[in-house]
Amino acid sequence: MTCVTRILLDVLKPHHPSCLELARAIAAIGEDYRVRLTVNEMDEKTETIQIEVSGQAVDFDAVQAAIKAMGGALHSIDAVDVRGSSAGQAQGGAGGSGT
Repeated sequence: MTCVTRILLDVLKPHHPSCLELARAIAAIGEDYRVRLTVNEMDEKTETIQIEVSGQAVDFDAVQAAIKAMGGALHSIDAVDVRGSSAGQAQGGAGGSGT
């Protein structure tokens, strides 16, 4: 099984909710998520931001849903890190979550 461990997104969002609220909403999706949000550009009504989300297994669909729920629009996926399962994890995974 492979897991996304880091994803870098280019997003357009309105000024409200704030960047802090959006970052907190994304971080709340996963127990170990780290979120770094950078404002790249601002105009009268919107902000172009870069969002980096990292964790053991980032759920891209849930992150995208949170962005949309807060009025944002995903422009692009600019970078992604994916980790495959190691031999030790595969051997010790009997009865574990493989979904």
